[in-house]
Amino acid sequence: MLFGKLLPKEGNFFELFNDHGTQIVEGARAFMAMCENYSDITLREKFAAEVDAHEHHADRVTAEVNRLLHRTFITPIDREQIHSLINAMDDILDLLQDSSETMQLYDVRSIPEDVLRLAELSAKCCERVQHAVTLLPKLSQPQTAEAAIKTCEEIDKLESDADRVMRSAMSRLFREQEDVRELIKLKAIYEQLESISDRCEDVANLIEGIVLENS
Repeated sequence: MLFGKLLPKEGNFFELFNDHGTQIVEGARAFMAMCENYSDITLREKFAAEVDAHEHHADRVTAEVNRLLHRTFITPIDREQIHSLINAMDDILDLLQDSSETMQLYDVRSIPEDVLRLAELSAKCCERVQHAVTLLPKLSQPQTAEAAIKTCEEIDKLESDADRVMRSAMSRLFREQEDVRELIKLKAIYEQLESISDRCEDVANLIEGIVLENS
């Protein structure tokens, strides 16, 4: 019992989740802006740097959550849920950064409309993730729990929309793109962008589980 008394009973996990959620949204918006201004090299590099900055900030938040788990005796929700949720959230920003870097490493010269559409859906998914995370501290309230479930359902729908856009983009790519190198580049980018919404859905599934256990 003495060991338990020496450790804090609760950490600021929800504040850290909110901070990470903010980085996800800002990173997604910077990525979207990069895609929209891709032909302008100066703006492209500016927004790519912003994506990197938000990813690095989020990494620090993730590390702090994991450190706090080791120092906290009683957590506000299950320890494994905290660990899984923060790492799933971190995967979203990792993919945003990977997508940004892939476009530059592959020397993509122009951005097709399908990339912009997938980037837009990714940004919307990220915004819903952030909203769902802000509801976690008040899940004991039935209305809040219901709102969290509804938000997770919205993420699922957006993920399905991204699936459809990606399938349509792939079909068009293989029908119309004659340059094999460009086909390979764009195929990889489409798959990465669609994976962002998949990771958002992973977060939604985790939050749904937290709601069911804590509301």
